[in-house]
Amino acid sequence: MQALSLKDSDDDSLRALDFILEAWELASEADVPTELMAYAALYAALTDLVAAFGEDAVAALATGLGPRIQKGEFTVYDARQ
Repeated sequence: MQALSLKDSDDDSLRALDFILEAWELASEADVPTELMAYAALYAALTDLVAAFGEDAVAALATGLGPRIQKGEFTVYDARQ
């Protein structure tokens, strides 16, 4: 059975996520370190958001991420320190 592609969704955000995940997989297969992909993805996202909404709005968004990160909202596995 083949998994359904998010690309087939009517939801643009799910379609966008599918493209990002596809690119991530290709980069992983090319042995690009995931932490470098993450930094590149954040840079690309932040520059596009600044272009669309301005520095103040993006700074406010970024400031709000700290508490969400600390609460574990983005943790998908147990981080080992």
